[in-house]
Amino acid sequence: MRTAYDVETIRAAERALMARLPDGALMQRAAAGLAAACAGLLGKVYGARVALLIGSGDNGGDALYAGARLARRGAGVTALTLSPERTHAGGLAALRAAGGTVLDAESDAAAQAVARADLVLDGIVGIGGKGGLRPRAAQLASVATESRGLVVAVDLPSGVDAETGEVRGDAVRADATVTFGAYKPGLLVDPAHEYAGVLRLVDIGLDLSASATGLEALQHDDVAALLPKPTGESDKYRRGVVGVVAGSERYPGAAVLATAGALHGGAGAVRYVGPAADSVLSRFPETLVSAGPPSKAGRVQAWVIGPGLGDDAAGLSDVLASDVPVLIDADGLRLADVEAVRGRSAPTVLTPHAGEAAALLGCARERVEGERLASVRELAARYGATVLLKGSTTLVASPDGDGAPSPVRVNPTGTPWLATAGSGDVLSGLTGSLLAAGLRPVDAASVGAYVHGLAARHAAQGAPVSAQDVASAVRMVWRDISAA
Repeated sequence: MRTAYDVETIRAAERALMARLPDGALMQRAAAGLAAACAGLLGKVYGARVALLIGSGDNGGDALYAGARLARRGAGVTALTLSPERTHAGGLAALRAAGGTVLDAESDAAAQAVARADLVLDGIVGIGGKGGLRPRAAQLASVATESRGLVVAVDLPSGVDAETGEVRGDAVRADATVTFGAYKPGLLVDPAHEYAGVLRLVDIGLDLSASATGLEALQHDDVAALLPKPTGESDKYRRGVVGVVAGSERYPGAAVLATAGALHGGAGAVRYVGPAADSVLSRFPETLVSAGPPSKAGRVQAWVIGPGLGDDAAGLSDVLASDVPVLIDADGLRLADVEAVRGRSAPTVLTPHAGEAAALLGCARERVEGERLASVRELAARYGATVLLKGSTTLVASPDGDGAPSPVRVNPTGTPWLATAGSGDVLSGLTGSLLAAGLRPVDAASVGAYVHGLAARHAAQGAPVSAQDVASAVRMVWRDISAA
């Protein structure tokens, strides 16, 4: 499991460690890891040109000490100080002693140094930074982005919010980010995630074992442990039967795709209720179809409702009144009453994209896209449901219980090619199948998103992909994960 911690938790761990170490030792650990990472990216350090963008905080000190290490290995290092009077004195002295050059960032030569650099190290703002970059810093960051050199952020790209992943103004766009001690939530959540590039975590000895995580990302081994595995005693009910209420005369394909996701997601059986029965049976003759209502369709362990439903809310109240987990997607989100969802005795999972989430929250889509972490938490709290917010970084939030807030999960798989019609219907069916198999809502949603994203990668391989391609690739991905 990849975990991220909030800023105050990380700072508390740093304070506790610094109290046990000699003065400056923690910064030297960070600088050593940062210099090693930069050397690896450069390949050849001797003769390389390195520009340091230096702010007034400890990030500037980290960058200066790392620059001194690179200078001692033969790199030509130039530090550009944005606040000369507040630059880290020890780091500045170390760089000068190693033969590095120091320039005022306001000088005409500063932009030239950045433009010529093989590597630009962003040490402008640390994890406490809020809002966008100041004008001169933004200008130099723009030059760095347009130059031929690599841009490496120290701890996180300057101008992004470490806590939320929000970007309010100009920010550094890094090719790689070397972060210290622990991941910060903003590094894993868009829009900031897009600014971070490749992430590298440097262990500096922080003890976070007793700390609550703010963000989690499942890895291959985690998903392998959660995937349902039938035993010799299994029958279709032990494996899970999922009911699908989807499709309409106008959108029969949504029913087909949701059913495909459910069948490929390991369900023992799929019961379909809706007007697209002929389309579903022609593609999947093993499906058990019913004219409805859902409560008369037969035994199920979970329901999926909403894809392609149109304005037909007839089955929704029936499904919400059931005592099994329910996943609501697409049109079902628009039709579901918040109090009816909150009043359920069994778990509910909502799977909106940004536009649907904005409608549920009564705000602009741009707000959801810019404040993804806050938006998914707000939706989970408002509906008392697990929420899977689809997008460039898919997030899964659980409603808070009586204790500490539950960590939000971020999905590390996927591809931009997944933004295609019907892919969400496949995800709904797949996740519903995992719910029917008995996974907790947060696990079903997280595993569903992980498998779905990985299936899209396998199906696309750099080319356009259809929702049917994604559904067909689930079986191969499932096998690969299980063998890990």
